[in-house]
This record gives sequence, structure tokens and C-alpha cells, in this order.
Amino acid sequence: MASLQRLVTKWLNHPFLPVVEALAVASIWGSSFVGVKYVLSYEDPLLVGGLRYFIGFILTLPFMIRKALGRTCKMPGLKSHEWRQLSAMGLFQYTLGNAALFYALKTISSTSGSLAISLVPIPVLIISTLFLHEPARRMQLVGVVAAIGGSLLFFLPGMNNQEPLAFVALAITVFSFSVFPVFSRKFARERRLDTMTLTSIPLGIGGGAMLILGFIADGLPSMPLHAWGVVLGLGTVNTFIAYLLYNHAMRHLTAVQVNVMLNLSPVGTAFIAWGTLGETINPLQMFAMFMIISGAILVQKRPD
Repeated sequence: MASLQRLVTKWLNHPFLPVVEALAVASIWGSSFVGVKYVLSYEDPLLVGGLRYFIGFILTLPFMIRKALGRTCKMPGLKSHEWRQLSAMGLFQYTLGNAALFYALKTISSTSGSLAISLVPIPVLIISTLFLHEPARRMQLVGVVAAIGGSLLFFLPGMNNQEPLAFVALAITVFSFSVFPVFSRKFARERRLDTMTLTSIPLGIGGGAMLILGFIADGLPSMPLHAWGVVLGLGTVNTFIAYLLYNHAMRHLTAVQVNVMLNLSPVGTAFIAWGTLGETINPLQMFAMFMIISGAILVQKRPD
């Protein structure tokens, strides 16, 4: 038993684990656009997002209650400014960012929506440099440019004849999504909060606010059973599990590193759409995928 515990501890502390976690998150979130697009045919964006994220929050509660009762993790009490930062994480990421994204997905393709995720490293890089003092090194900047350039090359051809207001919503999404990784990295670097707390509180605040707004705007949900199954999957795998992996990876990787790795997520979306909807990938898009993957590799480069 002791040897098994040492093996698990060694594996959890392996330096490559955060990269694997970030890649897993990119793969999981690659399916989110397809799932959300499907459920949006039955319900409005606020209600879909609120249900997804509040389900994720509910799944964290048994762990939070167990931790509180058993005191399995001795963490200091949250200060008022930390509550404000956690609230900002939840409101920007879930309530504002995803509400804007889900609204955009009502009128644009999943391909165009994926572009928002690809552009997030730009504000993350700026904010991380200014507030976290984590400037990107030269090769990492090359990786960021390559990943973003590849994303633009891959997704811009699918953006013709789209509704302009939807792209205003996508701009809001890009800015809103840049807040969460910066604060998540700040908390992870300080190690004042464990991964479950860092996942649970923003989900409860942001997801709860989004669900209340959804009830006010749209009333009670009236989806068929199979759509509820998709929502449950989004809340369990794409939210609860994915954000736990994401926040744990933030303990070892910078905000820029993780978010450039997530540029692989839209590529996953394209592959899922190709497999389920029969959409094809042309040679130019294949080259763009190579640029994105190369950028994700370069951004992981550490000093010798």
C-alpha cells in the first residue's frame, strides 16, 4: 500500500502531468461547441449555460462539504479581496463570457465560435505581463503568434456572411475569458486555495447568477430527455472534470501556456464536426492545424 501511495504521489508530481491535463481539457472542451449548439435548438443561451455550470457546481459540493467537516485541507479563511476576485472569475467566465458566446452560437457556426477561444491568449498575455509579472519569452511569443495565426487561417474562411452583432458578442467573450485564467494562475501560484475550492466557488457564483437570469428570462426548461442528457454531460465532463484539470494545471504552467494549449480545442471541434456532421477539412486548414500544434509546443519551451 505504501509503495502504491508513493507511486501515485510521484505520478501526481510529474512535471509532464500539467501538460497532459491541459491537453485533456482542450480535447474535452473541443466537444463543448457541438453539445451546446445542439442544446440551443431547444432552450435559450442563459438557461443552457446556467444549467450546465450550476450542475458542475453541485458536483463539487460533496467534496467541499467533506473537506469542511473532515478538515482534510487546512486552508486559511478567504479575505474580502479574494472573494471579490473569485466572484469576478465566476461572473466574467460563466455569466458574461459564456452568455455572450452562447448568444453568438445561436446565429453563427461552431467554427466561427471557436475563433473566440483561439484569440484569448492575446489579452491573457498582456494581463499576465502587467499584473502577474510573467512575461513570455521570445520562443513563447513565436508560439503564441503561430497558434493564433494558425487559428485565424483555419477559421476565418468559415466566417463569411455572419451576423455582425454575433461578432460583438464574440469580442465580449474574448475579453471575459481572459479574466479567469489570470486570476486562476494568481491563486494557484500563491497556493492559498486548493483546486476544488478554486473550481467550486466561481462555478457557484457565475453559474448561479446565469441560472437565475435564465429562469427570469425564459422560465423553467422544457427540453426532451436526450437534450437533458447532453446538458448533464456538459455539466459533468466539460465543466466539473475539465475545470478541475484546468485549475490543477495552472499550479505548474503559466496562464499564457495553458491558454495557448487550449488553442487545440477548436481543432478538436472541427474534427468532431467532421465526424458527426460530415464537414471536410481542406489542405489549407490542415496546414493551419500544423501551425496551431507547433505554437502549442513552442509555448511550453522552458529555459535551459
